[in-house]
Formats: sequence, structure tokens, C-alpha cells
Amino acid sequence: MAVDAEVQALLDMLEQGGGGSLSAGSPEEARAQFRLLTVDARDPATVPEVGAVEDLSVDGGDGPRPARLYRPEAGGDHALPVLVFLHGGGFVIGDLDTHDSQARRLCRDLHALVVSVDYRLAPEHPFPAAVEDCLAATRWLADNAEELGGDGQRLAVGGDSAGGNLAAVVAQRCRDEGGPTLAAQLLIYPVTDLSQDDGRYPSRVENAEGYLLTQDDMDWFTASYVAEGQEADPMASPLLGELRGLPPAVVVTAEFDPLRDEGDAYARALREAGVEVTHERFDGLIHGFFGMGPLSAACEQAVTRTCQALTDLWSHARA
Repeated sequence: MAVDAEVQALLDMLEQGGGGSLSAGSPEEARAQFRLLTVDARDPATVPEVGAVEDLSVDGGDGPRPARLYRPEAGGDHALPVLVFLHGGGFVIGDLDTHDSQARRLCRDLHALVVSVDYRLAPEHPFPAAVEDCLAATRWLADNAEELGGDGQRLAVGGDSAGGNLAAVVAQRCRDEGGPTLAAQLLIYPVTDLSQDDGRYPSRVENAEGYLLTQDDMDWFTASYVAEGQEADPMASPLLGELRGLPPAVVVTAEFDPLRDEGDAYARALREAGVEVTHERFDGLIHGFFGMGPLSAACEQAVTRTCQALTDLWSHARA
């Protein structure tokens, strides 16, 4: 099908505005450009309301890391499920502010505690720094969930794009290294295979240009994050890891996303490994749609369905 009309209008506006590739300049310039598209362009009227927001310090791989805790509006006497949220941005860009609206939306719709983690970025801190930060933060949340008002039995890890990659890797590390036990993983258009260079994922070619995230951007992100020879390490490419025994997963992909096929492949591989999987592939949408709900009814519906899928997994865990 065609790109959703409201999403296409956004793409047309960005093209007319002269928005170039994120990979055209330095990491600092790319970070500034991404903040213009997310933080500075945000309409305050569209920011989801939550009960409270609190800045935290959590464990990282090389010392404490900033994090942000989102609490939903009051309601109910039970401890809340907890989501460790890892932002996207190709391991190079993105921060707590660029994904503030997404974290708020998850908090509100899941009625859960959401902790967004500010992990270290490449190229200043290359692989596996981000992995170690996210794993340490997840363990910190497991140890402190009850104190924060959370239910440690319903601890999940999730993220979008590069954050989805990190969430998948954290789930594998938790399984292999004595915990914590995760109830679910939420993988929103995740990067799952940095090793590919043989055309095994047609979406990398079909959607290489014109849909916000470009293949040139992905190549730049990968080169910034991993050194030559590290691309096939399962901590960089979770699709190449052992998938048996992982927690239930929600895997979300989009039709016009360069990462579509490797996300679809990860969902299939999880299912073949005996993992419970809810796979939502949203036709007509592009990479980044999870932050586009205020601009597109189709994106709004996709975000709602994604949150419901994770809620359902948590319900099973509680039962």
C-alpha cells in the first residue's frame, strides 16, 4: 500500500524544508538536528500527561547514568509494572528529551512506571558501552522496583530502533547471566543485524531513501558504533544470538522502514525458538512512527495497539 497520507505530508514538509541526512555532518550536528525535529518542533498541547516525572541516577557500566522516571496518574492499589525504556537514535543521537513524549505515552497507556535511560553514545563511547549501561540500569531497576512502587515480577525492557536492539541484547544477557528475570520485551522497529552486507534484507534497498531514516544513515550509525569485525557479535546483532528461553516479546515493524525485514526476521526467529511473540507490522508507516501520533491517525492507532500488546503480556505475567 502507499505511505499513509498524513505521514507523506510530513515527509513532503521535511523535504521542502531542506532537512538533510543525519549522516551528512558530525555527531554533534546530527544530535542538534534530531533535537530540532523532536524537542524543538514539539507542540506542548500534544505532550501526554502523566502523574509525575522525576530525574534519577541509575547504575551504568562505568559509573552512574542519568535517567528519568515517569509515574502514571494515580489509580489502583497494586504495584505497577515497570518498563526500562531505551531510546533510539542509531547509538549516536537521541537523549531523554528527544524521547520524552514517547516515554510519557508509554507511561500513560501502559499505566506503568517507565524509566528512560540516558546511556552513553558512540562514537565517543563505542560498542559495547551502551549495552553495559543498559544492562546495569536494568539490574538497578530490578533491585529498586519495589522501593519505587513497581512490581518486580512485571519488569520489562523496551526501546525503539537502536533502543530496540539494546533491549533485545539486554534480554539475552539477563537470561545468560543470572537475571534479572524479565516478564517481557518491547522491540519497536529494532535494529537486529548489523552484519548484513549481502542483500538478505530487501527493505534495506527498497526503503533506502525517502522515508526519514536512510540506508546512508544506518551505515554511518553502524560505523560509528562498532569496529570492523564486531558487527556479527550477538551483543551488536541480537538476531545472531541464541534466542531460546527469552521473555515474551512484542515486535513492531513498519512497511516503509529500512529495518522492516530484519525486525520481521527477529520476530520469526523468536517464534521458531519457542518464545511467545506478538508481531505487529504496520503497513503504510515509516521508521519513527511511534513519535508521530499527534500528526497521523494511523500512527496514533499503531501506538495504541502496541501498548495494548505489552499490557496483554504483563497481564499474563501477573496471572
